[in-house]
Amino acid sequence: MNIAIIGATGNVGSRILEEALRRGHSVIAIARDASKIAARANVTARSADVHDTAALAAALQGADAVVSSGRFANFKAADLLPAVKQAGVKRLAVVGGAGSLEIAPGKALIDTPEFPAEYKPEASAGRDFLNDLRNEKDIAWTFLSPSALFVPGERTGKFRLGQNQLLVAADGKSSISYEDFAIALLDELEQPKHVRARFTVGY
Repeated sequence: MNIAIIGATGNVGSRILEEALRRGHSVIAIARDASKIAARANVTARSADVHDTAALAAALQGADAVVSSGRFANFKAADLLPAVKQAGVKRLAVVGGAGSLEIAPGKALIDTPEFPAEYKPEASAGRDFLNDLRNEKDIAWTFLSPSALFVPGERTGKFRLGQNQLLVAADGKSSISYEDFAIALLDELEQPKHVRARFTVGY
């Protein structure tokens, strides 16, 4: 598969790139500055401004699937979806956020008093992005939300999947490493089980 990764130099995007290569896929690595992407086998580096639909569509040309790993505060679904369609790509996976996950029926994590104020703008934009995706009928999209604590760690391959509820381990923690998140996302691209849906991953 030829996988285009928007935000390929970021914390999560770089792990997704490594996981894709590990599995034998080719990668179109997209960043604002493609010179930051190291030259290596099976990686094509392309520069694109995510707010320039024509430029982003051109960068996505030839992809079988697109992975979006941009920050929601500066990158909306309205910026992404037209470019994906212009490029003729039918499969889209979005690196989501945990804020929109439910901790109780009808109650999202972002709406709790304990949710850190500094993360609210990004989390709120992520919820808006997901809501916009839910109105999208032409693209086979998937939105993968991490657990509450989303940090660098080990690639263990041992995790749980859920739907719209925050996953919490027996010790009360809700967490997932970037590396294991990348496994879950590549699993979904290779064997789609959550098309036009959100799911989540955690320990």
